[in-house]
Amino acid sequence: MKQRVPVSQIMSKKLITLTPTQSLYEAERLFKKHNIRHIPVVEGDKLIGIVSYSDLLRISFADMTDGEEEVTSVVYDLYTIPQIMAKTPLTVSADTSIKEVAEILSAQSFHSIPVVEGDKLVGLVTTTDLIKYLLDQY
Repeated sequence: MKQRVPVSQIMSKKLITLTPTQSLYEAERLFKKHNIRHIPVVEGDKLIGIVSYSDLLRISFADMTDGEEEVTSVVYDLYTIPQIMAKTPLTVSADTSIKEVAEILSAQSFHSIPVVEGDKLVGLVTTTDLIKYLLDQY
């Protein structure tokens, strides 16, 4: 297995993002439309947080919908993206090794890490990306 492959080789670069002013209805729509579980929150290209689908599940019954309907729960009207997002998430740079990212994710309770250059969001790496990389090695 290769020893020092940078995370930039496996990270997602075409990102779906949210802004702090978007609604939780929009967040849920993006999660379902793109079949994703993590969405970085940005102001311009600066990362300010991250929302996971499980963050929505904690405050709603989103898992009880059929995937086509938006949740009509008034709960979404009670919260904002900044209230539920993980603020100042742990980040890595594009040259961080895949091994280092795997070590971080294996020791934490979250399943994605934003990849940044300074404050600028350049990618996102998930546990799924790591599993696919490992499978490609065999």
